[in-house]
Amino acid sequence: MVQEKRLTPDYIFEASWEVCNKVGGIYTVLSTKAKTLQSLFQDRILFIGPDLWQHTSNPDFIESKSLFKEWRTHALESDQLKVRIGRWNIPGDPITILVDFKPFSSEKNDLYFRMWNSFGVDSIKAYGDYDESCVFAYACGLVIESFCNFNQLQDQHVIAHFNEWMLGMGALHVKEKLPYAGTLFTTHATSIGRSIAGNNKPLYEFLTAYNGDQMAQELHMEAKHSIEKQTAANVDCFTTVSKITAKECEQLLACKPDVVTPNGFENNFVPKGPSYTRKRNVARRALLNVVRRLTGENIDDNALMIATSGRYEYKNKGIDVFIESMNKLRSAPGQKPILAFILVPAWIKGPRLDLQERLKESETNSAPLPEPYYTHELMEPWNDKVCGYLNCLNFNNSPSDRVKIIFIPSYLTGDDGILNKTYYDLLIGMDLTVFPSYYEPWGYTPLESIAFGIPTITTDLAGFGIWAMEECKTNDLYEGVEVLERTENNYFEITENIKDTVIEFSQSSEEENLKIRKAAAELSNKASWSYFIEYYLEAYDIALKKAKLRHKIDSFK
Repeated sequence: MVQEKRLTPDYIFEASWEVCNKVGGIYTVLSTKAKTLQSLFQDRILFIGPDLWQHTSNPDFIESKSLFKEWRTHALESDQLKVRIGRWNIPGDPITILVDFKPFSSEKNDLYFRMWNSFGVDSIKAYGDYDESCVFAYACGLVIESFCNFNQLQDQHVIAHFNEWMLGMGALHVKEKLPYAGTLFTTHATSIGRSIAGNNKPLYEFLTAYNGDQMAQELHMEAKHSIEKQTAANVDCFTTVSKITAKECEQLLACKPDVVTPNGFENNFVPKGPSYTRKRNVARRALLNVVRRLTGENIDDNALMIATSGRYEYKNKGIDVFIESMNKLRSAPGQKPILAFILVPAWIKGPRLDLQERLKESETNSAPLPEPYYTHELMEPWNDKVCGYLNCLNFNNSPSDRVKIIFIPSYLTGDDGILNKTYYDLLIGMDLTVFPSYYEPWGYTPLESIAFGIPTITTDLAGFGIWAMEECKTNDLYEGVEVLERTENNYFEITENIKDTVIEFSQSSEEENLKIRKAAAELSNKASWSYFIEYYLEAYDIALKKAKLRHKIDSFK
């Protein structure tokens, strides 16, 4: 039997709220994938994002007045689309279209009626960010429609790719208006699955018993769940990022993904050789300096530095497990001091002024600052879960504490007012990272960690953790990643396991450490986009073949 030839796109449009807008993990997916896509489809991959920086400079976006000049004029005059065209300031420099979506807010009700009438999307109980997201998605659909019509692409292989429930209405609009375009929808985490987990309901133990529609009603998620479910069912190719999320989609969205498209990574910005050593030393000095100024202690230069990071989802990201693990280490035997950092953005006023003043002093003050465990002033510290648990455990970073926890609740973009370094410029200074996730469809943070040669601990409830288990032989830290079993009920068991691993790691020799770091970096290479892009090419082929068949049928009507 002759295998049918794979179809490849002539044009790819990929839309997301996080194009030129660094919010979360999807930004990392798109911005690291872009270079590989550019190498395959030079300037025929067009990203579409929200124009949120109309009156200020967007460091991610380099505008061009010459790119698609005629279409831009047509889009404005004929389609009332105000767009800016340029390049995303990332490796690969892909063409990017930023659209001003707010003028279409007045069409919201007509849009919702059309989506209900054509696809059964129920927007009646919408609230929060639903309206803004759907209007943006609609604007993205209009951009693709306008571009394709103006350039007469009906005989071309066109892919329209939309990310997350927020872009669902864009996918459905294109499906309706451009039947020759292959529509692709990726859910990075189901809205209802995240909500079940975030509301402390046992997601995994009872997954096969959950009904997505019923749970959406119970958790007041009807509108978001509806657009996500109907988009998954109606696009030409539905994908998600990991096997664990694929099971979730099949159960809660009643739709099995056509392809699992794991999240790759490009580590070409990870420093090498002397540059790596220099940056690592700079990071460690900066972190040690902040801890010394907070606590008034002269912390040993060789202290073991451990970190967790990510979005502030206290249970889902395992922040609670991380704190409890560090608490158990306080009474464990060991010689080396441990500095545990929680690099998780929270609701803050700004940097602590008393800490800023201390950092200006030439000598370290021997008196600790009040509450010497956070670096930035929180808006409502009494409602903050991290601070609440640290206070409950009496984690005050006293001289008798061998383990000290430092909460850095700011976005680390290089201008936080205390460390003034980016996340990656601090990550490189760590000895070990811990991401004991409960709900983690993929998990970029552990992948980023090993890319920098920092071994990591994660769980088998993270997509990355499952992938790592398949790639590694022994599933322990000596291969760069240790994946711990996490269930609904083994909270204290997993904290003990993390404690034991940290103790064992802290006692390893320098030679063993170097081997572990090397193994971590080598494992990260296996998650390169040069390998993982194959899954996207498969997804494009599926979508294009369905679109081709549909277009052929329509042409005979």
